[in-house]
This record gives sequence, C-alpha cells and structure tokens, in this order.
Amino acid sequence: MQKPLPSAGDERRTALFSVLGHIPAGRVCTYGQLAELAGLGRAARWVGRTLSQLPDDTRLPWHRVVAAGGRLSLPAGSESGSEQRQRLASEGIVLRNDKVNLRQHGWP
Repeated sequence: MQKPLPSAGDERRTALFSVLGHIPAGRVCTYGQLAELAGLGRAARWVGRTLSQLPDDTRLPWHRVVAAGGRLSLPAGSESGSEQRQRLASEGIVLRNDKVNLRQHGWP
C-alpha cells in the first residue's frame, strides 16, 4: 500500500516546527520572523493559528513566540497566557508592560 503524499499544509507545518524548535531558551521570535525564517513569507497569522492548535503536551517552545514589537498576544488571565508568562520568566525573560525587550531577548 502506498503512503499518501504530504500535503502543502504538512510541508508548511514541518518547516514551521523545525524553525520553532531551534529558538533557544531565553530568546524569543515574533510570529512574522518565524514565518519568514520557515520560508513562509508573510504568514504571521497562519503561524499564530497553527501554534494555537498544538497539543497540550507538545515539547515545542511555543511560549517563545511573541507578537510584533515583543508584545505578548495571549491574555494575562487565560491559562495559556499565564503559562507563557511563567515559562518566559523561568528562562530569565523579564516582561515590562506585557512586552519582551527584543533587543535583549530577540532571536535570531
């Protein structure tokens, strides 16, 4: 039995997850930068949607992805927003007004 060919969506996700897995602890990347680094052009919104669909037990460092200008896009009161803030703090990333200093913590 032949294996089905990967879809374009599968290839996009594979490229995204490959780059995401390389963001080191203590560093962050914006959705737009991540899309560009993965060869997806200006697909920042697609990156956000895709990351929001990751399983709860994923080992990918989704918490290291922030919005333009270093803003955190997940609400502070939400479960995922609280988890992101805790994970970033545990990696030594200090937030000021729910923003990460991209000069200090930006990647690449």
